Amino acid sequence: MNISKILKAVDHTALAQTTTAQDIIDLCADAKKYGVASVCVSPCYVQLAKKELKDSGVAVCTVIGFPNGANTTKSKVFETQDAIENGADEIDMVINIGMLKDKNYGGVLSEIQQIKSACGNKILKVIIETCLLTKDEIIKMCEIVSNSGADYIKTSTGFSTGGATKEDIALIAKHIAPHLKIKAAGGISTIEDAQDFLDLGASRLGTSRIVKIVKKESSQ
Repeated sequence: MNISKILKAVDHTALAQTTTAQDIIDLCADAKKYGVASVCVSPCYVQLAKKELKDSGVAVCTVIGFPNGANTTKSKVFETQDAIENGADEIDMVINIGMLKDKNYGGVLSEIQQIKSACGNKILKVIIETCLLTKDEIIKMCEIVSNSGADYIKTSTGFSTGGATKEDIALIAKHIAPHLKIKAAGGISTIEDAQDFLDLGASRLGTSRIVKIVKKESSQ
C-alpha cells in the first residue's frame, strides 16, 4: 500500500460538537505535515482553518445542512454562500432525505443544483446518507447526482446509523456517470479499509482516523 497516496485522498475531519479552536489548529498542523487533500470542519471554523492552511495547498472543506439535511433549500444556499465568503474551497452538503423518500426527485435535484450554483467553481460533494437508504434509493441518487452538476457523491455524514460500506461503494461506482467522483466517509478505521475503498472506486476518504494511525506509527 502507498500510504502517501492514501493520505492525498483524505479529507482530514473534525466535526464533533465538542471541537474547539485549538482542535482545528492541531488538525490543520497535521494536515500540512501529512499532505492530505483537505480538512473538513464545521462552518464556524472555516475562517480559522483557512488562516492556518494559508499557502499549504491543503483545501478547506465544510458541511452544509449537516448532519440531518432537513434545512430549507434557501438556508442551505445561504450557508454555502457564507462558507465560500469565509474561504471554503469545498462544500459537502446533505440531501433532504425525507424529500427523496417522498419520491420528490425534482425537488432533490433542484436543491443540489441551487447549491452548486452558489458554489460557483468550488467543489460540491453530495452526502446521500447510504445507511438510511434502500438499494433502489441509492441507485436513484446516483442518477440524480450525476445529472446535478455536483462533483462528488458522498456516502455518509458519520453521524447516523452507519458509515461507508464496501458494498455501497461498489454499487455507487456501478451506477454513477463517468464524470462523477465518489467520497467514502464514516467508519474508515484502518489503512486497509482506506485502500479497499480506493480500490473500489472512491477518490476521497472522509476520516479522522487515518492521519492518527500514520502519526502513531511514525512516532514508534
